[in-house]
Amino acid sequence: METTRQTDSLEPHEGSDIYRVNKNGKEYILVGTAHVSQESADLTKKVILDEAPDAVCIELDEKRYESITTEKNWNTLDLREIIKKKQLAQFVVNLILSSYQKKLGATLGVQPGSEFLVAVKTAEEKNIPVSLCDRDIKTTMKRAWAQTPFMKKAMLLTSVFGSLFEKSEISEEKLRELRQSDAMSEMMKEMGDALPTVKKTLIDERDEYLAEKIRRTEGNKIVAILGAGHVPGIIDILENDRAVDIEALEVIPKVVPWGKIIGGFIAAIIIGSIVYIGYTKGPEVAGENLLFWVLINGIPAAIGSMLAFAHPLTTISAFIAAPFTSINPAMGVGYVTAFIQVFLKPPRVFEFQSLNEDVGHFKTWWKNRILRVVLVMFFTTIGSAIGTYVGGYETIKNVF
Repeated sequence: METTRQTDSLEPHEGSDIYRVNKNGKEYILVGTAHVSQESADLTKKVILDEAPDAVCIELDEKRYESITTEKNWNTLDLREIIKKKQLAQFVVNLILSSYQKKLGATLGVQPGSEFLVAVKTAEEKNIPVSLCDRDIKTTMKRAWAQTPFMKKAMLLTSVFGSLFEKSEISEEKLRELRQSDAMSEMMKEMGDALPTVKKTLIDERDEYLAEKIRRTEGNKIVAILGAGHVPGIIDILENDRAVDIEALEVIPKVVPWGKIIGGFIAAIIIGSIVYIGYTKGPEVAGENLLFWVLINGIPAAIGSMLAFAHPLTTISAFIAAPFTSINPAMGVGYVTAFIQVFLKPPRVFEFQSLNEDVGHFKTWWKNRILRVVLVMFFTTIGSAIGTYVGGYETIKNVF
């Protein structure tokens, strides 16, 4: 077995590494790239043309490949279906990542993932098979989410959302660093320092997955186009011929639904407390507590709806629904009001077209009807949560 950094047949480009690993009769040529670098795209083409490999492996899955090869068409979005399936939060995260990628590409003057597009095009021109070797992005995100503690999830979401509205200028020196490094890997590394479970899923597991998919690719000479941050881990696995259970890495861990369990527990306590008050202190006192519960849940949820500039009927719905949804862990007031808001104020065509741009500006979240639906869900949920806490405390206190 031999591992060497390539410096002979290929002229090295600044910020890019090329490694050869010879193992078990196969030669692997690993090209570490920056996902926002024209130099990486040029180097990718040169490697494939000069080496004429039996196959080209790329650090993409089907979904990510589709996202960078086709313009994101939000016009086909069925917002009602997303709300029905309770996937609105996932939609927002995807939207934020898409907007960030577009903004970064515009700043650096090159489309993120351009080296992958060049690799596919060059390979197809030379009739070389292409293998998409990364794990499905949904599986990766679900595994990361399942293995992240609740408070860490809140930190992660806050960080991602806050990054949308950062307006700090990027210096020329920082631009050079971004062009000459794997920016995504650097971001993941920083995230990994604060969230070790996220790093394990997003980086370490994918190193294993990518290495095994590259190893399983047919052919004696394989060129692999990878983000620079993945290269050391993949080399280690290939060099040491480490076994990887790729099927295990595709399993999404079952998560104990603590939210529903706790919600059900709270609901039982509230209902039980009101029944007990009625039994010990009379129906009139129980009725007063029930009315308090309705008001303390309904009013904050309605205020949340108004803060989102929701339709008046959505606000009324928030007031009516909140007292019931707060004791029903299977349904949240946020999704109820979001669905009603979409029905009453359906998004217009131009709002789909400007979605990627609007998500990065604070004020347009209230102007774009799609983003306003998200605000409706968020603010009514927060309002109802506050009401549930205060109402639950007061109701239980009245028991004693």
